[in-house]
Amino acid sequence: MDLHSWINSVSGGYAHVLYVFLIIFFTLLISYIENKYYKFIVLKLEKSHRVWELAVVNALFRPLNYLIWFLGLLFAVNVLVLYTRDQFFIQIIPFLRTIGTVIFVVWFSVNFIREAEVALTTPRPGKPPQDPTTVKAISQLLRIAVIFTAILVIMQTFNIRTSGLVAVGGAGTIVAGLAAKDWIENFFGGLMIFFDRPFKLGDWIRSPDKQIEGTVEQIGWRLTRIRTFDKRPLYVPNNVFSKISIENPSRMTNRRIKTVVGIRYDDAPKVKEILSQVENMLSKHPEIDMSKTMFVNLIEFGPSSLNFLIYTFTKTTDWVKFQRIQQDVFLKVIDIITQNGAECAFPTTTIHIPDAIALEK
Repeated sequence: MDLHSWINSVSGGYAHVLYVFLIIFFTLLISYIENKYYKFIVLKLEKSHRVWELAVVNALFRPLNYLIWFLGLLFAVNVLVLYTRDQFFIQIIPFLRTIGTVIFVVWFSVNFIREAEVALTTPRPGKPPQDPTTVKAISQLLRIAVIFTAILVIMQTFNIRTSGLVAVGGAGTIVAGLAAKDWIENFFGGLMIFFDRPFKLGDWIRSPDKQIEGTVEQIGWRLTRIRTFDKRPLYVPNNVFSKISIENPSRMTNRRIKTVVGIRYDDAPKVKEILSQVENMLSKHPEIDMSKTMFVNLIEFGPSSLNFLIYTFTKTTDWVKFQRIQQDVFLKVIDIITQNGAECAFPTTTIHIPDAIALEK
């Protein structure tokens, strides 16, 4: 008597039920072992800073758990099918196996692409992070390639000919292309951003042509999300960027201080000394970049003041720090004017009365 006959006799003719029970039991056991050892492996990989091994494990965890249960249930169903000899299920099981395998591969691939994206854009000791905009673009292209390949495999599984679809859909493609004209323009607008790189994630951008200003939060294939300075999200179609000028202040090398200061005409003899002292103060200021253009010149005889221009650049490009530096420069200019016994001018009107005119009492 073979093993199957013995099990069948012991189980009273319900061997298939016992087989299904054992398959479910071992599926539970394997799933438990996978969950238990996953945390242990992740902890060891994190301590040893093995980034790519950790990315593979994280990407594999949930798809593998799904695969364990999928195969377990498939084996259980297969046992029941062999017992019942149902032709419908006998024919459908190979399709289910293929589709389940494709889902596993796609799930793992998409997860790994996401984990790789995080690994490449996260700074590590001795390895600077990659450009997040480029990494995101490549990741999106890889996801599209994986999903497109999976669709082709599933179509082949169901004996759907791709060549026939292309022939039948020729006219439909033209109609769809016209209907999706804006979407296609936005798609290629997104490609332009990824390849030309006028800005990247985190950049502060603005346009003199449109009311667009803020920090780039997301660059998609159709829309770019910009967070304005009052914290509102602004969604801009990508094709807009091919039609407007974009200014990227985040790529400034310096910030400019440019202001006009007016002194009273009564203080004209002191102007030369004031200009000299202001220029000397700027040249010794630790936050002023002396490799850039810097001058302090009298530029105008104004209606009620002698105006001089301060023109210089700070070393920092940080907006908040720049404001503090500019304030410090302005306060020191006021101190210099005051120390020389002069005053800043304000609009005044002077009336001259001829001596020949006598005022009657």
